[in-house]
Amino acid sequence: MSSTTASLPEIRRRNPALRIFYYAVCVLLVALIAAIWWLYSIAHSALPQLDGSVTVPGISSSVRVVRDEHGMPTIEAATLEDLFFAQGYVTAQDRLWQMDMMRRAAAGELSEVIGEGTVKMDREQRILGLRLAAEAAEKNISARDRAYFDAYARGVNAFLDSHRDRLSLEFRLMKYTPRPWTVTDSLLVGARMVQDLNHYRYPPALTREKILAKLGPELTADLYVNSSWRDRPPTEVRRLDEEPAVNSGDEDEDDDEEVEPAGGNSRITSASPSRHVPQGLLKSVSENWVVPPGLESFVALSPALKRWAKLGRPFGAGSFSGAEYSSGGGLLACAAYSSGAEFFSGTEYSFSAEYSDDLFRPGSNNWVVSGQHTVSGKPLLSNDMHLDHQMPNLWFEAHLRTTTKAGNFDVAGVTLPGIPFVIVGHNQRIGWGFTNVGPTVEDDFIEEFNAQGQYKTPAGWRDAQHRQETIHVKGKPDVTLDVVTTRHGPIITELVPGETRKIALRWTLQDGMGLMFFDVNSAENWDQFRKAFSTFGAPGQNVMYGDVDGHIGYQATGRVPIRAAGDGSLPVSGSDDAHEWKGWIPFDEMPHVYDPAKGILATANGRITPDGYKYSISTEWDAPWRTDRIYRVLESGKKFVPADMLALQMDVSSTYDRLCADKFVYAVDHATSASDRAKRAVEILRDWDGRMSADSAAPTIETKARQELARLLLEPKLGAAADGSASSPNSGAASSALSWKSYRWAMSSVWLENVLTKQPARWLPPGYSDYGSLLTAAVENAVKQTGVASGAASRVASEVPSDLSQWKWGKYYPVAIDQLVLSQLPVIGRFTGPGLHPLSGSTYTVKAVGRGFGPSERLTWNFANFDESTLNVVTGESGIFLSPYYMDQWAAWYRGSTFAFPFSQAAVEQHRAHEITMVPR
Repeated sequence: MSSTTASLPEIRRRNPALRIFYYAVCVLLVALIAAIWWLYSIAHSALPQLDGSVTVPGISSSVRVVRDEHGMPTIEAATLEDLFFAQGYVTAQDRLWQMDMMRRAAAGELSEVIGEGTVKMDREQRILGLRLAAEAAEKNISARDRAYFDAYARGVNAFLDSHRDRLSLEFRLMKYTPRPWTVTDSLLVGARMVQDLNHYRYPPALTREKILAKLGPELTADLYVNSSWRDRPPTEVRRLDEEPAVNSGDEDEDDDEEVEPAGGNSRITSASPSRHVPQGLLKSVSENWVVPPGLESFVALSPALKRWAKLGRPFGAGSFSGAEYSSGGGLLACAAYSSGAEFFSGTEYSFSAEYSDDLFRPGSNNWVVSGQHTVSGKPLLSNDMHLDHQMPNLWFEAHLRTTTKAGNFDVAGVTLPGIPFVIVGHNQRIGWGFTNVGPTVEDDFIEEFNAQGQYKTPAGWRDAQHRQETIHVKGKPDVTLDVVTTRHGPIITELVPGETRKIALRWTLQDGMGLMFFDVNSAENWDQFRKAFSTFGAPGQNVMYGDVDGHIGYQATGRVPIRAAGDGSLPVSGSDDAHEWKGWIPFDEMPHVYDPAKGILATANGRITPDGYKYSISTEWDAPWRTDRIYRVLESGKKFVPADMLALQMDVSSTYDRLCADKFVYAVDHATSASDRAKRAVEILRDWDGRMSADSAAPTIETKARQELARLLLEPKLGAAADGSASSPNSGAASSALSWKSYRWAMSSVWLENVLTKQPARWLPPGYSDYGSLLTAAVENAVKQTGVASGAASRVASEVPSDLSQWKWGKYYPVAIDQLVLSQLPVIGRFTGPGLHPLSGSTYTVKAVGRGFGPSERLTWNFANFDESTLNVVTGESGIFLSPYYMDQWAAWYRGSTFAFPFSQAAVEQHRAHEITMVPR
């Protein structure tokens, strides 16, 4: 008894500490719950009103907005000005923060709300002068278009003025309120799209200059190949079975290639039971806000944001970014949308980011087939624009319709937040889709300056112009910048690491963009369509056309310079007029075709000029693999339905990778001393069909062996890469020093194909007796493991599994999409974006994808019945977290399904999920 009673006080003495710990845990838990509840309430308050009525100042009569099951609005107004006012209002409901980031990124004003981490990018934007371009475009805008842009801006501001206390969570966390929207802001968004799509030539020209000086003209010409026998210019008729000339060295070894799309279980489907899809489509085919305590650190510039800012450009867009050209729809150009390799730093998925030599530029697919190739007897037009991923996704689906015959305006498709009109879509009679031309519309002029700051011209020395720029930086002093400009453009020397010469950038953006989308939206036939695009300045696009009368067509667009000499591929002297721009390629002489006899037209960023074309449009076409694959499928003789078009968009068969795999297999089979691991690797490759499937090891082995082959070929010629220089050529000294990694070219795969096919002695590295031993060495290096490999191959070896069959492509080639502001929040951050997922496809497949890029939408216009057209975007319509339309389309995008896209009045009513009426005040 005594021993028991003696122990009780000891227990009681411990209880206070336990109670304190218990209470502390409870307090922390309550604080966490309170913080999450605060975030939830703020996010919920930003949800847009979708039903009932709302009184809005600035419209002349009521406007009806009907949303379908995916939040896609059909806007009906009596006048065009009311229509575009409502478009601005409705877009701002779901995308205002995105729009604000877009205009800030374009103008170089991100640092004002983010901080010093984005000063480098802002400096670049100020030097390039996108705001100047937008202001110049505004001065030249027609009275009609100004009225529509004004209406759009008034609509955005009407929403902003009525919701200043209910703005989206991003504004609250970043502690700022957006300024009113202006016409200039809309044009800034357009200028940024030009930058993303037609601004990437000047760094390659400077690298090419270095390589030419080191290697001489013959080897440089090999590397910078710009055509292939596989090219399929849309204006050039070619049979599927055509072969290159005998003994040309370009014989096609893939005539037995399957032409059925290899894209998995693609399908046209519904996201909810109430979504009615026509049975014929159901074919399975393969400012002073208070922030809760503890959250301040998440409001500051996140680590991911800092990593992004160090690149100096949002997505690498327009930058010569070593591992890839990235951009395209990366229009948002801000940290919150960068989902590339820099975001995920974990070693598990670092392989493709750190050791990829595959290139990607702004790219897309589009094709149109006439009724002779369809079940319906009417054309089908498909388009998937491959751009940088963003959260929310770039495009905003919308249907714009006037309710009076006088207006006669009825168009649907994808719109660009911040800009009125439909960018890609169809009206009651015609439809269209885009891919990037990739024109050479930038030249590097080397200017000669004297001690007085004047630059040399044929007429003598001239004073340079100086433009003072002030960058406001959140929490820091302003940064001032003196932008020097010559007759050719701004001096961009500081944008080129290691460059000391005064280089001026001549760029077509300085000559205007062209505002023609209202006329495109209104066109009723081919002639009106071409007339509208004849005024389009930039960015140059390949435009596919179809109409309800059964006609199809193709038109190359954009302003492309005619030079006195040269083609823009190398920097030239700015002191004389030898390389000045003399004018533009006439629109009627740009490649175009109407109703071709074969009834098939397709582009995928490859060469569009036929042999003998008298002008130079591009010095760097994309490789022909996607274009060739599309034509092979479309020329199969099959009668197509919309579901077949989706299957082709999801196709992951790579002719190029299969070709390389066959070469590796042959080499190792004939090697005298191949290792067991190399033999195991080629056994996996031997019967591979070339499909870049996520669950297959063959694509990983082939890709890594091919990358090793490129190193073995290039390193003796261009030098070894410094440690740490692999992934970011924007890192100063690493990017200025010439190495084998300096070679980045859209047709580098064609160079390698030529080397593998022709096996020229001039490219065989020292130490190898023949190409067989070289190919075997590439495989050996690719499959070695840590502790066996050394030097440049060790980075690969550190990630090679012992069982090569487990080296799955999807693990090392994922897609990563995150909302980089909201994803930094505790607990809920993981629910604010799709995150990281294994991926099938590659840069050489029709489904052109990568870690941070891919199809920004997939659409097919059915000219037999527009209600049987299909469209889906990447994640969803809304940028408002907690909206049911924030991420409801992700599963369809990822798994390869899509949705019907209602157009007729009856279909719109059938799919109506919400309806709101905007009433004039």
